[in-house]
Amino acid sequence: MNNQKYICVVCNYVYDPVVGMPEDGIPAGTAFADIPDDWACPDCGVSKEDFEVMEAAA
Repeated sequence: MNNQKYICVVCNYVYDPVVGMPEDGIPAGTAFADIPDDWACPDCGVSKEDFEVMEAAA
């Protein structure tokens, strides 16, 4: 399973695949790549294309 987190470049919302978004029908354990392409950021509404890989803190 890919546990890579992704961050919204507009509002800094973080998608964590370990948690998923059960309230939006995305179960825990769903990789970002497996989220439907029409999914939108729950905070600001931008598309998946506006997310980027969240780098681990050094």
